[in-house]
Amino acid sequence: MNDALDAPPSRSHRGDVADGSSLPTPDPELCAALAADLRASGFRSDALREAWGEAADDAIGRGLRRPAERALGERTDALATLGRQLALGVPQPVDAVDDALPRLGARGLAGLGLAKVDRDLVVPLALVRPQSFADGSGDGEWWIASDLDEAALGDALPADHVVGAGGASLTLAGLQLPTPARRVLDLGTGCGIQALRARRDGDAVVATDVSRRALRYADLNALLNDVEGIGTRHGSLFEPVAGETFDRIVSNPPFVITPRADGVPAYEYRDAGLMGDALVEAVVTGVGTHLEPGGVAQLLGNWESREGHDGLDRVREWVESSPVPLDAWVVEREQLNPIEYAELWIRDGGTRPGTPRHAEMLEAWLDDFADRGVTAVGLGYVLLRRADGGPTLSRYERLPQPLGTQSALGTGLAAALAAHDRLTTMDDDALADAVLTVARDVTEARHHMPGTPEPSVIELRQGGGFARTVTADPSLAALVGACDGELAVGQLTVAIAALLDVDAAELRESLLPQVRRLLIDGFLAFADDAPSA
Repeated sequence: MNDALDAPPSRSHRGDVADGSSLPTPDPELCAALAADLRASGFRSDALREAWGEAADDAIGRGLRRPAERALGERTDALATLGRQLALGVPQPVDAVDDALPRLGARGLAGLGLAKVDRDLVVPLALVRPQSFADGSGDGEWWIASDLDEAALGDALPADHVVGAGGASLTLAGLQLPTPARRVLDLGTGCGIQALRARRDGDAVVATDVSRRALRYADLNALLNDVEGIGTRHGSLFEPVAGETFDRIVSNPPFVITPRADGVPAYEYRDAGLMGDALVEAVVTGVGTHLEPGGVAQLLGNWESREGHDGLDRVREWVESSPVPLDAWVVEREQLNPIEYAELWIRDGGTRPGTPRHAEMLEAWLDDFADRGVTAVGLGYVLLRRADGGPTLSRYERLPQPLGTQSALGTGLAAALAAHDRLTTMDDDALADAVLTVARDVTEARHHMPGTPEPSVIELRQGGGFARTVTADPSLAALVGACDGELAVGQLTVAIAALLDVDAAELRESLLPQVRRLLIDGFLAFADDAPSA
């Protein structure tokens, strides 16, 4: 950090200043000063949550800032001032901001385009919120600048709105593989969340977006968090990286299905201007040529089920139409009917039910869906890998249950791919010779009918990752329970067959396919790959 930024505050950055720009200005020196001030004030997510309470913190996520304001009361300390100014978007007195940001001051905040000074008040033009995260490398915290939200604006969002860290973007960040990569592409970076996460494992990140405003925020957030090696480029889809390939591609693209109708705003952060789910189709079919052999792409998406044509089947067709062979693992997390889907995104833009505007937009959405015969919309995750040879992984599934620990998602996906690749080289004899262990997050539940000694249902439950539940018969439950890293699968199968008085060869033929699935799903692990206790 520049030594000058650690010096006592200079009056050149403080008070009595002109308005800031409505666009963020990613100035390195000013970003370093802001970061130093935020660090000194303890401006962290856990500190703010403690300051205004858990209930008020949760309410902010629902667009309600007043409970947090009430909880802060008359506090004038730096954390309270910055909580109001930066996290809630509430104007604060110039003197209070100068005191809370002794290096940067109100003038510096305006110089970054994050506020303007109107007489004796500092009026927010953007939000800066702390965001905690966890991945395979450990826990961390970012400061994320983005446009004012609906609560701060007191109105519907403008079309060029740049959204901050939302639930979907944080989920994708958690899904990113925690494995080394030389070059990473963040396609449609927005405020830069995925680029920041990708840089933790990638040597260099190229972040693209069709919105120059979003790229300003991405540059600013990289500077604010002192993250080098992220370069931004302007353009649509793969145009900014034509002819280039990457080891990893991550994308939270503008996938929201939006009708092309008068009066329906086309928000840049969620709508690419294409019909239906054509944007997701374009990413899926085009991403393979920008991947190195073995390179992985991960993205969020929405896809339509149309009359007689299931949504996951349509995604499968997109994958198969790629000009290069792709392994595919597609997870549909939720499915909404057209009315539910339309209401979700109309409200997301700040239009309330019961108003004429809401009724007009709902009509436009339903007309659009009817034109294509849409019966449902799936929301989920896509993992694609450029196959070095022919594809070996083709998995399309619906997993509506709540997820496990999000910080373990990426680690679990990486382990699943590694297990899949290892199993493709193993025949049944090799698998029978393998020594396995049970994952630490796996538990067993047995359900009994009243008065019966034997369980009617045995379930194996996964605490992390996708939090799967597998129904097991007594032989599979016994095998999983005995996988302690000592005996091979074949030896355990023989012992269980003798215990249950069944044919060992038939039991082996029944169990080995299930063992393969449990290895890929993370219930079991090869003993030589399992983490040490």
